[in-house]
Amino acid sequence: MPLPIDPRRKPASVKIHVSSGAGVDIAWADGHASHFDFVYLRDNCPCATCNDERIKKESLGEASPAFASSPALPMFKPKARAQSATPVGQYAIQISFSDGHSTGIYSYDHLRSICPCAECSVQRK
Repeated sequence: MPLPIDPRRKPASVKIHVSSGAGVDIAWADGHASHFDFVYLRDNCPCATCNDERIKKESLGEASPAFASSPALPMFKPKARAQSATPVGQYAIQISFSDGHSTGIYSYDHLRSICPCAECSVQRK
């Protein structure tokens, strides 16, 4: 018997503002609303490559000097912008970014778990 879908993880409406660059707005079935900037989504990409990179950075920890893992003269890196977004079934969206990255599939479950609002941030801690 399938498990019932948690209404907190089910979107009632999804608006992706690629052309304006405003981000993604989701109204959830339980009445909660989330706004995701594209930079935030790019930084929290759930793909295996990005996940491995985050784990590697976390394993270096705060004890490592900042200059140990960065080049001597860090270059300016423009913020990633969304170039397109595509629904993946009824469970996710896939975003192609200006930095060439497009392998992350953002499931609605993942998006709800990384909601950047103050209420959700407190619940995660």
